[in-house]
Amino acid sequence: MYPYVGLSFQLRDGESITVPTAELVQALQYSPTNGIPQLVSWLKDVQIAEHKPPFLDSFDVCVGNGSQDVLTKAFDLLLSEGDTLLCESPAYVGSLSYLRPLGCKFANVSTDADGLIPDALEYILENWKDTATRPRVLYTVPIGGNPTGCTTTVDRKKKIYEIAQKYDIIILEDDPYYYLQFGAERDLSYFSIDTDQRVLRFDSFSKILSAGLRVGWVSGPKPLVDRIILHSQSSILHASGISQLLVYKTVQHWGLQGFFEHTQNVSKFYKQKGDVFLASAERHLKGLAEWVAPTAGMFVWIKLLGINDSASLIKQKAVEKKVLLVPGFEFFPNPQATPYVRASFSTASGEEIDAALSRLAEIAKEAQE
Repeated sequence: MYPYVGLSFQLRDGESITVPTAELVQALQYSPTNGIPQLVSWLKDVQIAEHKPPFLDSFDVCVGNGSQDVLTKAFDLLLSEGDTLLCESPAYVGSLSYLRPLGCKFANVSTDADGLIPDALEYILENWKDTATRPRVLYTVPIGGNPTGCTTTVDRKKKIYEIAQKYDIIILEDDPYYYLQFGAERDLSYFSIDTDQRVLRFDSFSKILSAGLRVGWVSGPKPLVDRIILHSQSSILHASGISQLLVYKTVQHWGLQGFFEHTQNVSKFYKQKGDVFLASAERHLKGLAEWVAPTAGMFVWIKLLGINDSASLIKQKAVEKKVLLVPGFEFFPNPQATPYVRASFSTASGEEIDAALSRLAEIAKEAQE
């Protein structure tokens, strides 16, 4: 009695894809919790081709309603009330919003222009007084981080992984901006160096296909992914079959090489947007603020000079001038006053970016006077 009997869609290049009836019927029904089989198979193939994980035969995949879905299930799996999570600082506010009600504590690991600082991580673990309560999970957004826009270097990743081995830490690699790297070559992931099966990797189609499709996935050691699948069985049953089918038919049409070419085009688009933002920042904010040029993603982390707390300035003065930024205090696991603000250049035009930063400069000057 389902009213849907056919499905076709058109890609940006003008090509049309018609979904065979049998596949549409499959997508309209309940499916395996970890995802429709053909998409799961493709996701495993892309992970092997891109990351070449050391444990090729023993990792598994689970599709979720966006990567946030499977990420929060991993939080539920690995953290109990009163546990302490190793968390880069500043960190993604969406994850912090989920973690706080869980009742977990945060051990802030400092970051800089090159990402998470290994020495800061080791210092926390080495000096933890009670080994019974020492944190056992590290959460990080290593590429084009939200909010900093910074990327953890490969050398640092290798050192951080060695520290994880030494202290038996599970790494939650939240990497939605991985395919938005601006360089000709993409950096190694934690997943690609995971010889011990201690990395859960979270990927998303939100930035490279569509945010509204809500399709993301987790890859990692089968025992951990199995438990995320069990969580989904008792919560969402499975991610949207139609969304999974749209994703699968698109990437099947492209093939792996076509998919990688598409992601390269997406990263070029964001690099161009970022270059426009940085040029505008140089015009308007030089002497008023400091920032690090991102090498991936869509964010710039701006330090307003001569200002101790950006909160009221951004929540009131900037809003009055119709400039939408996020005050930096939102991104700290343990809230603190900060001169930082986060800007995103993902949807604004060049003219809008220039107008916004011109207005931000006016606000900063007024606050400094």
